Amino acid sequence: MKQTGFKYAYLQPLFTDIESLRGEGVYRQLPAPQASSSIATDDAPLGEYAASTLIRASFAAGVAHADALRRLRDAGEMDPTSPWTLLRGSLENFATAAWLLGAGSDRPERRLRTLRLWREDMRNRAQHEEITAHVPEDGGKTGRERVQEIEALALSLGIAHPRAKPQAGKVIEEAAEGAGLAPKKATAVWNAASGFAHGRYWPNLRVSTPIDALRGGPDHYLMALVINEDEHRPLARYTHDFLKHVQNRYIARATVH
Repeated sequence: MKQTGFKYAYLQPLFTDIESLRGEGVYRQLPAPQASSSIATDDAPLGEYAASTLIRASFAAGVAHADALRRLRDAGEMDPTSPWTLLRGSLENFATAAWLLGAGSDRPERRLRTLRLWREDMRNRAQHEEITAHVPEDGGKTGRERVQEIEALALSLGIAHPRAKPQAGKVIEEAAEGAGLAPKKATAVWNAASGFAHGRYWPNLRVSTPIDALRGGPDHYLMALVINEDEHRPLARYTHDFLKHVQNRYIARATVH
């Protein structure tokens, strides 16, 4: 559905920064942390389960989601749902990176967060392997073995409770607090966007604008909806705020001064 009459000017600051990260067929990645930097020190005992790996992957995914929305805007194909779902993906990605970078000077907490997320990552991998009956080649470890390895690593480092699954809403709330944003408001816009992503009914009533209706039967109507820019604008703003925070925080902690 092509949507006319909307300029989406409020998205331009985000899109400008996203465009600056585009290269020749690739997106510019966050750099690897320098030796002896704060992040490298966090990562040292974690081996292949480094925080920097997850942070850089989350950031790259967030950029790709936001750039997909930019390309839809340029094509004039902005439907009522995709702007919510794509920025929901970006917000989660950037907030996850911010969450891993956060916790102030509490290095054990940052390592705990990292191992919790790695464990969940490998648990999801194990589920996929078991469903598809996939066996790693050349003696590679399964997802289930990786989960056990992460738990053993946490135990060896004196890190308790790595089994607690990171909850997206809590991650966003804690990341917003660490980034100096409004935790409840950031979580609220993510919640509305998640409603669209999961095909829920309520966000259409709460954060969309009806422009037409026609009778779909004797007891119901079909509604034509467009994006309510006043409701979508905070999602774009928090997504952009998290993007800038991650860039600045990562470079500060990945560089030896």
